[in-house]
Amino acid sequence: MTQSSQNIIPSVSDSTLVYDIEDKRYINLTNACTLRCTFCPKTQGCTQVHEFDLDLKKQPSTESIISQLGDLTHVKEVVFCGYGESTLRLGPLLEIAAYVKWQGKPVRVNTDGLANLVHGRNVLPELAKAVDVLSISLNAQNKSIYDLHCQPTKKGSYIAVLGFIKAAPKYFDRVEVSVIEGLEGVDVEACRKIIENAGAHFKRRVLDEVG
Repeated sequence: MTQSSQNIIPSVSDSTLVYDIEDKRYINLTNACTLRCTFCPKTQGCTQVHEFDLDLKKQPSTESIISQLGDLTHVKEVVFCGYGESTLRLGPLLEIAAYVKWQGKPVRVNTDGLANLVHGRNVLPELAKAVDVLSISLNAQNKSIYDLHCQPTKKGSYIAVLGFIKAAPKYFDRVEVSVIEGLEGVDVEACRKIIENAGAHFKRRVLDEVG
């Protein structure tokens, strides 16, 4: 654990709201999710990343997150990333991101790309005001493979994430889209073509490597 994380992180027996990995500070905003991914450790009963238990006893307030952000001087980037989907709590996300930007640090949001579907509107303009980088999970070259591995709770999820990926570069200078290598039936190169044709940056991940 880094020195900065020792100063701000509660013990693993408590809810970990903010945690450090290397030179990045992560925000664990929610444990709710729009997907039930078979490859997600949470789905398999594990809520730990490195030495941090990301199980949340309740949804944290904006104030509780900001109070634990601590000194950001030596932090390279602040990332919204836990075992839930941060855009489900869009209001707190935007408030916290605005605070981080005010502190002069870049903000990245790791997302499943279903925010527009969930909220019933295009939220990309709102996100772009406070967020620098979007990192979107795709993980499948077609609906059947996506449904197999990601098990979405909302109809139209695959079409929605494709639309989100296509639209995001219009609002963000940097959009990364990740694909997990090692998932059965996933054609990584086909996914790369989808991503690059949308004007986003392809990011390869490896199955079972978390954090």
